[in-house]
Amino acid sequence: MNNKWLWIAIGITIGFVLMLVGCLVIATQFFGSDAKLVKGSGIGVVEVKGIILDSQDTVKQLHDFGRDDDVKAVVLRVDSPGGVVGPSQEIYQEVKKLSKKKKVVVSMGSLAASGGYYISAPASVIYANPGTITGSIGVLMKFSNVEGLMDKIGMKAFTLKTGKYKDSGSPVRPMTDEEKALLQGVIDSTHGQFVKAVAEGRNLPVDQVKAIADGRIFSGEQALAVKLVDRLGSLQDAIEEAGRLAGIKGEPEVIHPPKKKKLLLDMLVEESASRISNLVREEIGMSVNYEMAGVGGQ
Repeated sequence: MNNKWLWIAIGITIGFVLMLVGCLVIATQFFGSDAKLVKGSGIGVVEVKGIILDSQDTVKQLHDFGRDDDVKAVVLRVDSPGGVVGPSQEIYQEVKKLSKKKKVVVSMGSLAASGGYYISAPASVIYANPGTITGSIGVLMKFSNVEGLMDKIGMKAFTLKTGKYKDSGSPVRPMTDEEKALLQGVIDSTHGQFVKAVAEGRNLPVDQVKAIADGRIFSGEQALAVKLVDRLGSLQDAIEEAGRLAGIKGEPEVIHPPKKKKLLLDMLVEESASRISNLVREEIGMSVNYEMAGVGGQ
């Protein structure tokens, strides 16, 4: 009897292990390593959608297309209100590097503003729809202050710091004039970088860019008039233009980056980290953004 139950327990354990292995194999198929690029000569299409918080995937896709001889030109499809300065600048730099090797054509969707425009500026040709919202060349630094709320609920906050500016922008006390001046200097510096990037990318005088770099938005039609975009047209128009610039006869094949597959645990960890990062950035911290105000819950 004891042997019988022992073998039953062993059988159940082996069955459980086999079931677990099967689940892992299935998970790997759906969430495992990256697929290979679709091969065949054509036009690569990279999409940037939503708020720009991270640049790694976009930079990798652009870099891979730059190295792929089958990709004759690249279309960057932008539908974004912008985002954090650092990632926007990293994508900008990769677009700039790629445009020296291959033609890069930007296709703006419904919205390509602030950081969304920043990453578009160094492209060879920029397409926008007549009603695309673009421009918004400017910088935001936003803070929250919960001092009044804390007083109402009887909470007190204490900060120990190593320098007088270490807690600049703290949500639990008013900001001093000196701190405001310091932070304004940071904003002015990043705004100057934005203006310079647009002037270089669009081959425009800096003063001409400064004149419209006050955060104002433009329709695609208006942006064409002030030379922020080159042509009005759709994504398909941009793909066909990229094909012509690359010397492809007929309708070019469209090559998309591989869909990145991840393990379930990686997805859960990244989602948790993203949520925590967004909470800190939006509610209790500070960030410097190339972003159009009023979009994406900002």
